[in-house]
Amino acid sequence: MSADARRALGCRGEAMAAQALEAAGLTILARNWRCATGEIDLIAQERAPDYSQGGTVVPWLVIVEVRTRRGQTYGSALASVTPAKQARLAAVGAAYVQAVEWRGPWRIDVVAIQMDGAGRLQAVEHIRHAVTG
Repeated sequence: MSADARRALGCRGEAMAAQALEAAGLTILARNWRCATGEIDLIAQERAPDYSQGGTVVPWLVIVEVRTRRGQTYGSALASVTPAKQARLAAVGAAYVQAVEWRGPWRIDVVAIQMDGAGRLQAVEHIRHAVTG
């Protein structure tokens, strides 16, 4: 797959992920935030319980990694989140939290978009708290 085709597939996946997150009640704050550490595909916010604060419902900052795969040749979209990728996500998430001086709870989610070989959508899977530090 050419770089342009890969980029187009990634953009299509990010659009589908944003739509799925908004349908689940999250608000998209930013897309493709970059720093020296790496890139965040989507940054969202969700009101959810913070159990470290007794379960009070508060705004959560949600760092979202979108993984899009067409076919199974190189494994599933979800399987592409390797331990090395998780470590990079944790580092770039921490960099974002520091850059915007976020003081509330935050987490890293993964949205896995799986398509068949012809590019037809098979599944959208949203995994909350997918990466833990």
